[in-house]
Amino acid sequence: MVKTKKEETFRVDGAGLLKKFKELVKEGNVRRITIKEKAGRTILDIPLTIGVIGAVLTPVLAAVGAVAALITECTISVEREIKN
Repeated sequence: MVKTKKEETFRVDGAGLLKKFKELVKEGNVRRITIKEKAGRTILDIPLTIGVIGAVLTPVLAAVGAVAALITECTISVEREIKN
């Protein structure tokens, strides 16, 4: 079985950032989430692994929530691992 990587990009506002982040984590096949400001500068780069659970994810959610409070528009880049 060959694994390939696919990248997707979503534009969200600050209010929708945390909601979209939680949706992506629940999908389970996400390996990395990068949050960039409107100008393209990386704000957060979060690697996710299969073993990420609630206790480990809580500080990350707090950081994403703090970023959401400070920005009005951002881009979320998602790296997925696809099994062929």
